[in-house]
Amino acid sequence: MVIDSRRRLGNGRLRIGGGLLALLLAAALLAPWLSPYDPQAMPFVPLSLPDGSHWLGVNDAGMDLFAELLYGLRNSLAFGLVGGFAALALGVAVGLMTAWYGGAVDAVGMRLADVLLAIPLVMPLLLLAVLAPPSPLLLALLLALLSWPSTARAIRAQALSLRNRPHVAAARQMGGSTFYILGRHLLPELAPLFLAGLAGKIRMALAMEVSLAFLGLFEPGRKSLGQTLRDGIQYYYLDIWWHWLLPPLLCLSLLILSLTLLAVGCEALFDSRLREG
Repeated sequence: MVIDSRRRLGNGRLRIGGGLLALLLAAALLAPWLSPYDPQAMPFVPLSLPDGSHWLGVNDAGMDLFAELLYGLRNSLAFGLVGGFAALALGVAVGLMTAWYGGAVDAVGMRLADVLLAIPLVMPLLLLAVLAPPSPLLLALLLALLSWPSTARAIRAQALSLRNRPHVAAARQMGGSTFYILGRHLLPELAPLFLAGLAGKIRMALAMEVSLAFLGLFEPGRKSLGQTLRDGIQYYYLDIWWHWLLPPLLCLSLLILSLTLLAVGCEALFDSRLREG
């Protein structure tokens, strides 16, 4: 009974989180069709209030705020997805290799993970962004290089218990190669853990991108939810302030909520401890 209620709760969270994320992804992908304006164009009267032509008004540079919101959402999501997927892939690879080979491979991999866990993520990213600003893609990959250890540790712990299971031992005795056993047996059984980890990594990368953009550390002109917030907060004394700040705040809140629901839903649905009641 407890297990069934946990599964229903997990399914409900997955549906809500997946629906919210799908809606926001659709808005980001359909940005050119949802807004008739170029987000970089500046032909409008600055600081105009919302009307039939500009649903959210116009910013201080004469750009349509609705177009800026959609393209900022697209860039923030792209950064989060690239950083999240890359961090997960690195963590899974390191976790599986250290658990499978053990010995020196395990010692070196886990000591490297310990070192990276001791480094605050934001510090090297801030330093690089200030001294030699890279492209958003390179910055997302750097974030992945710094943020894989937590995933690697979780994967390693589960893989250590799986490698001694009877079906894995039988596959080894029958001459199965390392990559065959990892791909055929360990990866499928660890898939639920990947799903929860992926949602968490995307959420982390998204929050980092918004923070860096809010600090103004991306190249000028790049749209982002963080950049929109940074620009809008300067005009708190004008009526347009609410139309400028609330939409990106709402989008960011819904993104974080959807990814949190997906992560928690995956854990509730697939965690073996919950299945055992």
